[in-house]
Amino acid sequence: MSAFKAYDIRGIYNKDFNKDTVYRIGYFLPTLLKSDVVLVGRDVRTTSNEIFTALAQGINDSGADVWDIGLATTPMVYYCTVHFQVGASVQITASHNPAIYNGLKVSRSGAIPVGSDSGLKELEQMVKEGAIVVAQKRGAIIEKDGKSPYLAFLKKFDLDLDSLNLSIDCSHGMANLLVKELFGDEHHYLWDHFDGTFPAHEPNPLEVENCEDLKRAVIANKSDIGVIFDGDADRVMFLDENGRFLQPDYVTAVIGHYYLSREKGRVLIDIRTSRSTSEYLLQNGAEVHTWKVGHAFAKNKMRELGAIFGGELAGHYYFRDFFNCDSGFYAAMIVLSVTAELKRKGISIASFIDSVVTWANSGEINFKLEEKDAAMAELHRRYVTEAKPTTVMDFDGYRIEFPSWWFNVRKSNTEPYLRLVVEAQSQTELEEKVNELSAVIQSFK
Repeated sequence: MSAFKAYDIRGIYNKDFNKDTVYRIGYFLPTLLKSDVVLVGRDVRTTSNEIFTALAQGINDSGADVWDIGLATTPMVYYCTVHFQVGASVQITASHNPAIYNGLKVSRSGAIPVGSDSGLKELEQMVKEGAIVVAQKRGAIIEKDGKSPYLAFLKKFDLDLDSLNLSIDCSHGMANLLVKELFGDEHHYLWDHFDGTFPAHEPNPLEVENCEDLKRAVIANKSDIGVIFDGDADRVMFLDENGRFLQPDYVTAVIGHYYLSREKGRVLIDIRTSRSTSEYLLQNGAEVHTWKVGHAFAKNKMRELGAIFGGELAGHYYFRDFFNCDSGFYAAMIVLSVTAELKRKGISIASFIDSVVTWANSGEINFKLEEKDAAMAELHRRYVTEAKPTTVMDFDGYRIEFPSWWFNVRKSNTEPYLRLVVEAQSQTELEEKVNELSAVIQSFK
């Protein structure tokens, strides 16, 4: 079934999955997760209500209850999973994907993600082959208030924004549920009403064109920083006061500045993360651990390590203080707190980032390839077997390091791409290595 992915169930609704698939997912989920209650939230996409109806019917037909928290950010569902002590939860969302997509993010007790290696494969098998027998005593749908306890939790963070001039792009998405109650009305807001067709721009702030409105607003309003949320508000990204997009792995250093000035400990980064960031974290007392890309992998590794926080190039930030989960609002509060602290010292967020960045970085480059495995094997032959790298990591594609440069190449878990990140100590060497590696990869098109 094409909607079952590595981290969640996601695809074009009525093409990759439909009402019947969702009903069957609902029916078998309580059995898989051994829970007689499933907490369900949903985003503002135009198909989310229809999906909720089918999912709830399936859950109820199995004999389990649905605790319906209504419109929710994905992190709000994580919070409520723990707060209400339920054994299973689902957020209906396709996160940052275009409007025609939708999906389901599944968690078990403790807001632990259910990924392909921790239950989704079994669920897919049950959905394909399992028999439906409607329970003699069907479950019920019970409405719950998830917003109030989540908002109360976030408000415990003592955030003083009085000194900051902010421009905030809510992407017509779920950030609108909470943003003004957390940050106040007086900032410059863009697309701050719900619209599941996302008319202004796609709800994916990683794509530069989706940040153009915010860039104009930051410059026009002379803002200290720009903030942009994705569709379900599990991710957040930032522009500096000049309207420059801040690469999310550099933002990990900003979050590091906040935490490491308070305590030293373990920090998790993904295999694509800049050495500028890892070196900054090490210099400030972190024990840095590198791991696979993806929220299910990251959350499990966070728990295993007892890490203080973690950051990914895709703009997911994970927090021990938030059940090892990602939250766009929690990350934003920390970054805004640091921005205010720096401003009091006369330092802008741009100059702080410039002081962190010591390596020239390519960003993530995508190659649409048929022969991904052959390209990966050739890169391994050239740069591991024949060359003499200082370090090789092979748990998510390869990260191959040399004294003055490194690269990571990996297959996307969600799209038909080979993804490449290159970094070097000089811009000249970076350009040379990007060209060299691109030529090898493109020979397999």
